[in-house]
Amino acid sequence: MSCPRIPTSDLPMRPMCLLVRVVVAFSMFAAAGSAFAADGWLGVAQELARTSGAAIDFTPHGSQPGLLYSFLPSDGDCISCHGAGGAGNTQAFRPHPTWAGSMMANSTRDPLFWAALDVANHDVPGVGDFCLRCHTSDGWYGGRVVKQGFGLPDNDVGKGAAGCLLQGSPDAPDNYNDYSGLGCHFCHRNMPQGPGGEPLPRNGAVWLDDTDCNGRGEPCRRGPYTYSGGQPPHAWAKSPFHEDSAMCGQCHDVSTPDTSAGPLKTLKLADGSDTGLPFPIERTFTEWTRSSFSASPGGKSCQACHMPTSTDPQATACSLGGYPNRSGNLPTHAFAGGNTWMPGVIKGEFSDTSAIPGSAWGVGRQDSYDQTVEWARQMLQSAATVATTVTAYTAPTAGSAGSLALNVKVTNVSGHKLPTGYGEGRRMWLNVQVKDASGALVAESAAYDAGSGVLAADPQARVYEVLQGIWNHNGSNTCDIVDGAGKPMFHFALNDCVAKDNRIPPLGFKPATADDPQGYEVRPVPQGLYPETTPGSGVLVNYDQAAYSFTIPAGKVGPFTATARLYYQTASRDYVEFLRNEAVANSFQGENQMCSGESNRPFVVGPKERTRGQYLFELWNDPTPAERVFADAFDGVRAPTGYGKSPPELMQFGSATTAP
Repeated sequence: MSCPRIPTSDLPMRPMCLLVRVVVAFSMFAAAGSAFAADGWLGVAQELARTSGAAIDFTPHGSQPGLLYSFLPSDGDCISCHGAGGAGNTQAFRPHPTWAGSMMANSTRDPLFWAALDVANHDVPGVGDFCLRCHTSDGWYGGRVVKQGFGLPDNDVGKGAAGCLLQGSPDAPDNYNDYSGLGCHFCHRNMPQGPGGEPLPRNGAVWLDDTDCNGRGEPCRRGPYTYSGGQPPHAWAKSPFHEDSAMCGQCHDVSTPDTSAGPLKTLKLADGSDTGLPFPIERTFTEWTRSSFSASPGGKSCQACHMPTSTDPQATACSLGGYPNRSGNLPTHAFAGGNTWMPGVIKGEFSDTSAIPGSAWGVGRQDSYDQTVEWARQMLQSAATVATTVTAYTAPTAGSAGSLALNVKVTNVSGHKLPTGYGEGRRMWLNVQVKDASGALVAESAAYDAGSGVLAADPQARVYEVLQGIWNHNGSNTCDIVDGAGKPMFHFALNDCVAKDNRIPPLGFKPATADDPQGYEVRPVPQGLYPETTPGSGVLVNYDQAAYSFTIPAGKVGPFTATARLYYQTASRDYVEFLRNEAVANSFQGENQMCSGESNRPFVVGPKERTRGQYLFELWNDPTPAERVFADAFDGVRAPTGYGKSPPELMQFGSATTAP
């Protein structure tokens, strides 16, 4: 059974065609005596994939393409009421302008994502279907990735998984543009279970409300409020789910693709034994659930930190009159994390493209991008504390060296590991400097060269990160995180082991649960890296204590001051170079060549004739604005914006002195 490609004008035919498929699949299951009722939607998806003769389906769970009700554009529909406008600092509390600069709103404009997608598709052809599901709600649910026929992967899988079939462009506003990321209508149609009571699928898959809401001709727009007066002009329904961290967990617990044939990769331990568990790529939500932050009373939801309530005395959700003041009762749609680099890149590349030949518009939103960067900095600065203590000191003399021993305590005060989320290239480190009485540097650990982007790997350097790898990739019988030439590698789709995870646990973190008795999904690597708060409790401390010992050269004059600074970086040099080098080594095509003949091609912004990996590298390697002599566009060509090698962000610092 196969369905024809159905044009947009014939939307009502799509659910009917899917219904026929489901009935056929149900009959096959029943004839075979299969436990269809227990398998539910997954069973249908697996049967459809098997009987179609198609390749493995990377996205069989949750709502599928071919929605009866398409998503409404955030810029064309939601902004009319929920945009900035009216009295007060609406830019800082209205839903649209607070969302507009976030990575959620710009996930399909992200050059780092596109460079990583090319590597993933090369490693596992077609896996981009899984990645794009999380990055373009309009494009994926509209069938413009792989499942154009709304049930079977009958698009050109290579082009679909590479994003070549998306409509629109990254420099266009969000009016029916697949590069609009995750929009308002997508999130506010999320459901806590499927149409048949199916549980949350997670792993980037969601259940969407695709039914008529009380005869209003559209699905309910779900949120945390009940309206007794001042009814909104659209269909609505109160949704406790939108106040629940479980909603965030749908996309912030990411495993290897759970395909129609089972997990793509399973987790292997240090000795090579296979746990059989889907490989845990990201576990931000699980980290939260196993911390004190998830406990009630006194806990904090994801929304409490990442959608903080506005206290502006004029806070309102809508620019129209007649709606209540929501000061102290209006979650800002900030969605800020630690990424201060990419919002600035997207702003510089796509927000104002008026001087680029062939570009028709530009996204705008400059204030929103700036606001997101500032909120991310505030988030980073509130995530940890740093305390520095002198534990031993021998003063230098004119003829002999002295010594200084320190203890630096870094405490995680966030609700998940620090850092958390997507691990490739993401890191946090302690830079420790010792200076003499004149302020001259006499010793340092983890020095960072801003010009080259190189972090010194001295023996005492403390770098907090997760390093995922491929078991026995080099014949080493270990979890390999470098290739045969010793270069760091980041094969997102192929990883099946964890070589290092020294990220700092959150308060009350207990890795083991009844469902995961060994804590395999989230425990530190190597195991035992963080001690228990009390022996046998299973609860790990939420801090790291780093010991340092420095030699102070003879003749230096004290007192000496030791300062430990905690830095965060979104993308390391190793990661960016890996993505570029993979494009070169495997002869990836340039953006316009790879997507030749498809919608809105050739692009006049972004990589254009370059590979996505090369484009990202050039953005990363671009000098900072201060290094530019000519910063105007007097010759009609827009001066490039400097992005400064994913500049490290200072989170916190602590100092100690040898002075009496």
